[in-house]
Amino acid sequence: MKNIRNFCIIAHIDHGKSTLADRLLEYTNTISKRDMQDQALDNMDLERERGITIKSHAIQMRYVHPANGEEYIFNLIDTPGHVDFSYEVSRSIAACEGALLLVDATQGIQAQTISNLYLAVEHDLEIIPIVNKVDMETAMIEEVQDQIMDLIGCSREEIISASGRTGIGVPEILAAVVDRVPSPKGDPNAPLQTMIFDSMFNSYRGVVAYVRVMNGTLKKGDKIKFYNTGKEVFAEEVGVLKLGQYETNELSAGNVGYVITGIKVSREIKVGDTITHVANPCSEPVKGFEDVKPMVFAGLYPLDNDDFEDLRDSLEKLQLNDASLVYEPETSAALGFGFRCGFLGMLHLEIVQERLYREFKQEIITTVPNVPYFATDMKGHRFRVHQPTELPDPNHLSSVEEPYIYAQIITKPEYIGNIMTLCLEKRGILIKQQYLTSTRLEMIFHLPLAEIVFDFYDKLKSMTRGYASFDYHLLDYRETDLVKLDIKLNGEQVDALSALVHRSKAEQMGRRMCEKLKELLPRQQFQIAIQAAIGQKIIARETISALRKDVTAKCYGGDISRKRKLLEKQKEGKKRMKQFGSVEVPQEAFLKVLKLSD
Repeated sequence: MKNIRNFCIIAHIDHGKSTLADRLLEYTNTISKRDMQDQALDNMDLERERGITIKSHAIQMRYVHPANGEEYIFNLIDTPGHVDFSYEVSRSIAACEGALLLVDATQGIQAQTISNLYLAVEHDLEIIPIVNKVDMETAMIEEVQDQIMDLIGCSREEIISASGRTGIGVPEILAAVVDRVPSPKGDPNAPLQTMIFDSMFNSYRGVVAYVRVMNGTLKKGDKIKFYNTGKEVFAEEVGVLKLGQYETNELSAGNVGYVITGIKVSREIKVGDTITHVANPCSEPVKGFEDVKPMVFAGLYPLDNDDFEDLRDSLEKLQLNDASLVYEPETSAALGFGFRCGFLGMLHLEIVQERLYREFKQEIITTVPNVPYFATDMKGHRFRVHQPTELPDPNHLSSVEEPYIYAQIITKPEYIGNIMTLCLEKRGILIKQQYLTSTRLEMIFHLPLAEIVFDFYDKLKSMTRGYASFDYHLLDYRETDLVKLDIKLNGEQVDALSALVHRSKAEQMGRRMCEKLKELLPRQQFQIAIQAAIGQKIIARETISALRKDVTAKCYGGDISRKRKLLEKQKEGKKRMKQFGSVEVPQEAFLKVLKLSD
């Protein structure tokens, strides 16, 4: 066990984690040159297309230390950098003893660098600081080293200079992992205590659980049980994770690998659960997992109601692979049966939608993202409101309460003005601000959760050039002046576009939604009126003019009355068409309307 090292790579998005992981795999000959490709660990098409890591990826490498000639087993977990996937990072950190903290030499320390570092420090991980992209012309090596020294209090000699593109510094990194990262603690002879840190669904073999063995030894054929669900099964296969799955006879304490139990029902395996032996169970489950905090709630509905059960199965299988997805069934008057889902942000919502389509062929309609409210009617009855249709008529409504969050923003002092403007615009209340160091400032706000759903992250990141880490927890519910904003097309209400908004923002939002729909809706043979309304009051309107067909083209010369007769006939037809024609809202228009900041 003393020759095992478990470590992950943490960094801000685009700081070169996946590229450095490629070089580590090449140097240790884990992947042959023939099989090598860029972003080798990113096995999803979506990850390659967007150039981002969405899932954490575990892989085992073998490394011979040049100083003592001993062979070491490295279990590396490459993690995502985008704030929407921070839950993946927290799960990877729980399975490791060390972390490579990667900082881009051209950009310096940024938002997720800090928040991911805090996660690692909380779990007592050994941090190896690395300045990446030192071969770039714009690299500010010494300046970035100073920032790292301020942040984690290390010496300049401890910081490794590297380049994921050219392979500079890779031997030093691998040697540092052996020398600095502690070997895993644990007793191979103790009762089995194994943590599930990830899982995936294989249509032939059922659920594959990715595990880290904390204590004991897990052998093929052992009778095991899941601590939280109580399910008892046999371990059909255990093994380690290289680029594929390699079967072994056992996994002992300190190792990372996979276990296949033949379970086909995804509900029976939960990420974060503990596996133990039935005959000699451990006394307590593994600790160290944090609960997922959904930021955005939206309804997902199948295009055809007959596909509801298929969508349920798809969400179950996707949740195995993406434990931060939370969902429960709901119904809508216009869209039928569907699910209310919780996401970590708008990018997460987009990725889930795309994965449902690509991996499970599920075409879905997404409703306007929102947050849960509490409403009190005139009789004093208090109840939860999840979607706009549940809000009673204003005449029967006594009060509405909305959730407030305790928001912590860490940033550079030069961005104070921008952040203050943004948070006050979002109805925030500044509680305190203090300097953590000369270059880092902490700001505490009380903000309505509804205001951070749409474009808060995007705006915060763009106005601080990515240098702002944002964390929050739910505070309480406070009374608010909430109204239901409806969108009507030719007088017909579009249920999926209804939203609950603060009265002060209703007119502005209604106008923007109407303008956006005017751009996105295809023109018809008849005129389309797009209206935003609060109750019976229309607060904004846009009109899409009809496509004009030249019915007088066949008339050449002759009396004007002939042309007039044809135009009158067309006018009658258009009037009738407007009466009976329905306006279809294309699926891609829904998400674009919701992302009004684009």
